[in-house]
Amino acid sequence: MRELKMDKYKGSFLLKFAVLCFAVFILVSLIGQQLQISQKREELQALQEQLETQNVRNEEIQNSLDNSGDLAEYAERRARSDLDYAKPGERVFVDVGGGS
Repeated sequence: MRELKMDKYKGSFLLKFAVLCFAVFILVSLIGQQLQISQKREELQALQEQLETQNVRNEEIQNSLDNSGDLAEYAERRARSDLDYAKPGERVFVDVGGGS
């Protein structure tokens, strides 16, 4: 009778030990996964900040390119009207007659 009880307890002990080992394994796996998730979130945040910085730079460059075209046209108009400049090979006709 005693041997039967010992075998019963022995199997129960092994089952409890196996369940405990499995629970520890799952716990360690979950902790490892949480650490990886945390690292990836930090990496994502850093990449998003870099992306935002690059987008701001791109906008500044685009605005600069857009405005430089306007500035070039403005400078050309001012040079032609105020300074009487002309492009190479271009003939400029000046009306010297009366204003009427």
